[in-house]
Order: sequence, then structure tokens, then C-alpha cells
Amino acid sequence: MWSYDKRLQFPVKIKNPDPQAAKIVITQLGGPDGELGASMRYLNQRYAMPYKEGKGILTDIGTEELAHLEMVSAIVYQLTRNLTPEQIKESGFDTYFVDHTTGIYPQFASGTPWSAMTFQSKGDPITDLFEDMAADAAPA
Repeated sequence: MWSYDKRLQFPVKIKNPDPQAAKIVITQLGGPDGELGASMRYLNQRYAMPYKEGKGILTDIGTEELAHLEMVSAIVYQLTRNLTPEQIKESGFDTYFVDHTTGIYPQFASGTPWSAMTFQSKGDPITDLFEDMAADAAPA
């Protein structure tokens, strides 16, 4: 198991709300290549890994992705806390706010909810590792 320090590895301290930025950042949380999918990808693929070292690495990466999930959630929350009704409406954040207020809900920037369909676990280590690399690659 691992220990949890109950603090962010990189503290998030956003002073001014910015719901427009939050609408974009939220895809890092629950978008097709976001942190939630990444953590599930690695933590599920580890079971089919035939090598204990590979299993250990996939477990480590998966739990690290959970830490990223926590940081991105803190960013989204801080970008959306204490919004006025005018800010909510003007930014277009109202469609999210109606359902979730300032709760953190994993979704794409388009508003599509996160789904396990955003990651793959085929049971073939080579196929799975290629999928991991594609999902973690920087955009071209």
C-alpha cells in the first residue's frame, strides 16, 4: 500500500475565479485523455501484465495519476468558487452550474460526462502500453 500525506504535492492557490478557464481545465479531469481515465487505465491494465516489475510500474503510475486528479480538481474548484450569478451566466458556466454547482464532476470540455469508454484494457501488454503512450502523448 502507499501512504497519503493529505496535502497536494504541488499546492494550488488560485485567487480569482475564472469559470471560462475552468470549462477548459475540466477536460484534464474527465476528458478522453484526462487524469481519471489515466488512473483507471493503468490500474486496470496492471492485472494482465505478466511481469511483476511491469505490474509495479503500472500501479505506481496509476496512483500518481490519482494525485494528478486531486490537483486538477483543486484547480477547477478554485476557479469556480464564489462566483456571482452574473459571472456564471456570462462565462457560459451556467450549464455546468445548474447540475453540479461548484461540485467537481468529471467531464470533457464539451460537457460530455466521463465514461470508462475513454480507456482501453485489452489484456495484451504490448497493446495496452501502446494505448498508454498514445493517451499520454502531447498533442501534435
